[in-house]
Order: sequence, then C-alpha cells, then structure tokens
Amino acid sequence: MSSAPAARASSDRADGAGADGEAAPGRTAESALAPPSYAGGPGAGEIVHIVGARPNFVKAAPVVSALAARGLRQSVVHTGQHYDDRMSAVFFRELGLPRPDVDLGVGSGSHAQQTAALMTGLEEEFTSRSPGLVVVYGDVNSTLAAGLVAAKLHIPVAHVEAGLRSFDWSMPEEVNRRVTDQLADLCFATSPEAVGHLAAEGVAVDRIHLVGNPMIDTLLGSLDRFDTAALRERLDLPESYVAATLHRPANVDDPDVVARLVARLHEVADQIDVVMPVHPRGRAALTAAGLDGHPRMHLLEPLGYVDFVTLVRASTAVVTDSGGVQEETTILRVPCLTLRPNTERPITITHGSNRLVTDSELPGLVSKILAGEGLGTAAVADVPPLWDGRAGERIAAVLADWTAAPAASANRGA
Repeated sequence: MSSAPAARASSDRADGAGADGEAAPGRTAESALAPPSYAGGPGAGEIVHIVGARPNFVKAAPVVSALAARGLRQSVVHTGQHYDDRMSAVFFRELGLPRPDVDLGVGSGSHAQQTAALMTGLEEEFTSRSPGLVVVYGDVNSTLAAGLVAAKLHIPVAHVEAGLRSFDWSMPEEVNRRVTDQLADLCFATSPEAVGHLAAEGVAVDRIHLVGNPMIDTLLGSLDRFDTAALRERLDLPESYVAATLHRPANVDDPDVVARLVARLHEVADQIDVVMPVHPRGRAALTAAGLDGHPRMHLLEPLGYVDFVTLVRASTAVVTDSGGVQEETTILRVPCLTLRPNTERPITITHGSNRLVTDSELPGLVSKILAGEGLGTAAVADVPPLWDGRAGERIAAVLADWTAAPAASANRGA
C-alpha cells in the first residue's frame, strides 16, 4: 500500500457533453471533455476538509492538527448538515478545530434535498477555491456530496474511515460510504477488515492505507478532561446508570418500533437509572411514545463531546445504535449493547466490549451486567491494531508525501 498513487485517469464525460458524447452547443468536442477551469483563488492547491456532522468533527480534529504541525496549507469547510450549537459549534470549541473558513449552512431536509443542496454549495466552493485535495470523513451525506462534486471536477479525494461495511443497503450510510470509496484516490482504513472490503471491491492497493482510528486519537487525547464526578454533580446524575442514545431511522422512524423500544428501556429503568441525551433525529417520536414516562428515565439535551464521553465513561453500560459509540466503548471497556442487526465495525465485537442485541434481549442482558456476569470477554484481549492515538499523524504523513509527489500536482483531467 504505497503512499503516492498515480493521478486519477479521467474517463468521465465532463459536464457539457451530450448524451451521445457529442459536444453541447457552444462547446467544441475538446472543451466538452476537459475539466472545468478554476478561478485559482487564495486557497488554490490547498487541502480542504469537508465536515458537516458531529462524527466528522471528532475524526477531523487530529488530522487537521497533524497537518498543521507539518505546515501544510489547509482549510475547513463546514456544510452545516448539523447546525445546532450543541451538535456543531461546541465540538469546534472543545476539539480545538479551527473556525471553519466557510459554513455553507445547508441544514436539514430529505436525503435528496440535502444532498442536492450540499452538491450545489460545494461545487461553487470548489470552483472558486480550486483545492489540491478534498478530505472527507465518515459516511454522512456531506461525505457523499463532496466526493461526487470533487470527482466531477477532477479534484483528488481522500476518504478517512474508508472500507467500513454493514452490508445493509437499507442504511443511507452504507450507500454513502461505498460510493465515496469508489471515488476516492486515497482510502484511509481504520481496521484490517476494512482493507479487505476495499480490496474485494477492486480498489487498487496503492490507494489503501491502514492508519488506525482518528476518533480514538481524540478520545485518548482527552482522557484527562473526562471528569465523571464533576459531570454527575453538574447534571445531577445518579451514582449508577445506563447511558442510552438512539437516532437511526430503523429505530426511531416507525412508531411501532419506537413504542417497543421505549417499553424495553422502561424495563431497563426498572432495574437501574437510564440517562439519555435525546438526539433531535428521534426526539418527536420518542417523546410521543412516552419515553419520559418512567421516574428513572433521565432525559438530557444533546451533549458536547467531552460531556458525552464522560457520561459514557462513568456508565455501567451503554445502549446505542451509534457506530462511534461502539468504538469509544471499545477503548473505555464499557459494556455496549447495540440495538442493530449488524455493524460496520465488527472489530468492536472481536476486540472490544460491543454486542449486537435485539430489543427483547435488552432487559435480560442488563440484568446480567448488573449481576457482574458481563457480556463475556472479547475474542482478542488487546485493543484494535493502530488504535493508539497516532492515526492523525499517519494520515498527515501520507497526505504530505502524496501532495509532494509529481502526480499530485498534475492536471487531474489530463
């Protein structure tokens, strides 16, 4: 897996060519096949990071920091996919991310509406800024939109957290991550199985780099900030509790499913207090199903990064459907009950404290944890390989070598 792949060969028909490959009116055949020209603005040739949702911020922070230490020119574009202060701005403040150079303010909407707005805004930004490389993170709509726009403009793309696969096409994230990986010139994988998935899908070996997990860089670098006693006092939390968070469509969109999950959470609350920061994605449905109708359910507004991980660290167990929480509990060694039939992060099961569960299993498994039985030991005692707090440095090293190589400065449409 070398660090400087050849320039992307441009086989795509550029905008302006007709359906039969002929030039559109007013354009020659040669110009119709050429990449768009760039304005060559003040950011020309720099590395541009695209972030839009809270998981992106946590992953981007160590990469931005490591690139800054190397003196590489970079900027941060915030798409505004998550725009509430508690879902966005607080993360920049806590993680030391530089203030975004641009905030597109796209906001919410259906998948089609949001992705279309993202692509329109990002196309304008890329054509004015003319970046040398676009770095995308994770699997949200901002990730997909940036990858598509950059590829159409023949701008190289690097995908951080490439190769994760749930094999569940009903998940929007699965669509986003698979398409992005095919568009990316550089695929940064967090785990060995992700490398295998990419190879099986025909991604060239020189595009794949196993670098570890930048989300864990952020976690390990913040350990001394997770003051569990202070958080308990400030939020008036019980001494022992299960932390819960739910937001995926499969769990919060169907009223029947929501009602069943709320009933199971109440069964858990019969045994131990449940503390749940309520994600805006599922707030209305969970409230309508009576989530707050149990005296030991403690519902909170969304928390910033430090408070949320502190909440997880101090918990007896976690109930979640979040991919990132599966990774964080793996390092913190907190039992994690994931309410999903699959996971794109199986390493959190083989090397961590994660277990996939159904809602019917949930109360009984919590009972076992409270009885000290646990979930059984992981198949591998050590944490996942390269989850050592240095993933950002590895990514920065590859990007530095890659941007310095002759291929990186070549015309991508040539």
